[in-house]
Formats: sequence, C-alpha cells, structure tokens
Amino acid sequence: MTINCKGLLVDLSTPKVMGILNVTPNSFFDGGKYKNETEILSQVEKMLLDGATFIDIGAYSSKPNAEFVSEQEEISRINPIVDLVLKNFPETIISIDTFRSEVAKTSIESGAAIINDISAGNLDDKMFEIIAKYNVPYIMMHMRGNPQTMQTLTDYDDIVKEISFYFSEKVSMARSFGINDLIIDPGFGFAKTITQNYEVFKKMELFNMLELPLLVGISRKSMIYKTLETTIENALNGTTVLNTLALTKGAKILRVHDVKEAMECVTLFNKINL
Repeated sequence: MTINCKGLLVDLSTPKVMGILNVTPNSFFDGGKYKNETEILSQVEKMLLDGATFIDIGAYSSKPNAEFVSEQEEISRINPIVDLVLKNFPETIISIDTFRSEVAKTSIESGAAIINDISAGNLDDKMFEIIAKYNVPYIMMHMRGNPQTMQTLTDYDDIVKEISFYFSEKVSMARSFGINDLIIDPGFGFAKTITQNYEVFKKMELFNMLELPLLVGISRKSMIYKTLETTIENALNGTTVLNTLALTKGAKILRVHDVKEAMECVTLFNKINL
C-alpha cells in the first residue's frame, strides 16, 4: 500500500502521521497562531522532528459556519508558505487542504505533493482533472454541502451505508480520470452529529472493503471535547484515545495538531501488531 509523492514512494502498510499547519486566522484550534515566517518554520520543524511524514497546509477554515474566503486570497495565503517550507525543509511532503482546483494546481506547481479535498470534487468539477493531470495522491473526504451549510445536512437513513456508497461512486469516478493514488477520509465532524460521528467510528473498519488507505482526522474535534465536557485545549488525551482506536480499525494516516502524541500511538500500535 504505497502512494507516489512526486517520485517518493511512501509505504502506508505501517501508519503515518500528518501534521496540520493552518495558515488561516480563524481555524477552530490553531487559527491565527502562526503569524510570521519564524513561527511557521518553528512549527513545521517541530512536527517533522516529532515524526510527521506529511505536513497538511490549509488556508480556508472548514469549521462549521466558517467565513467564505476568495480563491485568490486562499492562493495568496498558501503558495508563499509552500515556498517557505520547501526552501527550509526541501524533503517535506506537503499536502494542501483545499477544495478548489486552481488552488490545487498552483500549489502543486509550487511543490506540494498531495491534495486533501474535503468535498471529494463536489465543490469544484475541475478538481479530478487537475489531480489526474499532475498525478498526485488525492485524499477524498465525505461531506455534504459546504462548510457554511454542512451542519444542516445530517439526515441519513443509514449513515455508514451511505458513506460507503458515496466513496464507491467517487473512487469509480476518480479511476475513470486515471487517478492512481486515492485515500479516503470519513469526514468526522462534517455533516454529522456527534452521535453519527461515533456510529461511523464504531463501524469504520467496513471502509477497508474499498482497499484504499484510510485517513482519520479527529484531532481536538467537538465529538471529543463536547462528549468529555471539556475544552478544545484539554482535548488532547481524548484525541490520543480515539487515534489509538482508529489505528486498530485500519487507519493508515492520522491527521493531527499534536504530532508527538500521535506518533507515540503509532509506535505502540506497531509494537503490538508488527
């Protein structure tokens, strides 16, 4: 189970960690935290030293009811960061968290190696074309609507069945474009209630039938801190618990704010399973 990141083959048979770098002023946990080049490079260095295989850069907050950001603004936020990171840490495998094909295109041309699309092409019908043209791994997440509407779209007859069908359709479409490396993300917190998030989590191993790497992004989300009646700041322990359980259910990539702790989950999981 390998993915080709600009000629570098990454083996996902053992789980990997993706560190989150939000360059938005309003992300739900770390929005506005990294205000200048020094702070950004310091955080990237820390995540790489802590063991991150990928750095996921996002410039459009996808939290519920997040404000709209223009395409040009998103590009002007992301591309200088890609350049900055690769200039200082040239071996970094950069993933770009975007649902816009033009943002994907310009960031790949700047050196990004993976596209992480919360909408799996639903919000931009040119996305599959761009992914195929540049032949980069593509992370497809399950979501309904967009960040402004998704929390009103939580009515499902059988959520796990519907997500499975959604992915089988998306995979078929991606393959028709000639896209090789696909990764699926169940989309915890996107168009799902807290109860639905746990129902999906409980049955997550069913997605392994698609025979694709599974990415899990639950880091410090409300399904953790609201259930524990705590705060985002105090949700790291809960995140670690669910990350560990996600590994037992087949997760191959953990997308997290806290790389060190996620790597500890992976190390102990590997000790038991390898």
